[in-house]
Amino acid sequence: MRIIDISRDVMQAELYPGDPLPELTRLEEIDDDCSYNLSKISMCCHTATHIDAPLHFIDGGASIEACPLDAFIGECCVVAVPPGIITGEDAVTLLPQGCERLLIKGGGRAFFMDSAAEYTAQCGIKLIGTDSLSVGCEGNETEPHRAFLREGICILENLDLSDVSPGRYFLFAPPVKIEGAEAAPARAVLIADYIFWSGKNE
Repeated sequence: MRIIDISRDVMQAELYPGDPLPELTRLEEIDDDCSYNLSKISMCCHTATHIDAPLHFIDGGASIEACPLDAFIGECCVVAVPPGIITGEDAVTLLPQGCERLLIKGGGRAFFMDSAAEYTAQCGIKLIGTDSLSVGCEGNETEPHRAFLREGICILENLDLSDVSPGRYFLFAPPVKIEGAEAAPARAVLIADYIFWSGKNE
């Protein structure tokens, strides 16, 4: 089994402008008087690789602990796009047939226009992922997020897809369970040699 880590390190990842720096503080250290290490962390829920729940942009939307886990676990498609804006025209050819979890590889600089997000959100997907800091570009964050989140489609942002070729994989990326939160960090991995079951007896 070949497992590819597509998560970014919390302490090293690029931050969305305005987000606080993560801080890891050691509370206890192993020495003559202590037998263990103990730390605490302070961070934004949107630091590094994370899941946006509907509550992020939808008033009264589901918070992270209420999102169905099957959205984050299962077959997925990685699609490469050039850096820049994904238009509604682009979106028509973006989604492979039968794909329920779509990950966009755009060099960390590919973003959805409103029309592209709206079209993709109507294509039966459970999850949209991106290696960019956000699905929407700076100055146009709200509507691309809302297009996905109002359909109950969670958003997996800030992936590291630099070593991943386009194709089909098995994704495992459940968020940390935090009651009432609009987002949570995720340790996202792909299984590259997953055998896709067709449902037919061989």
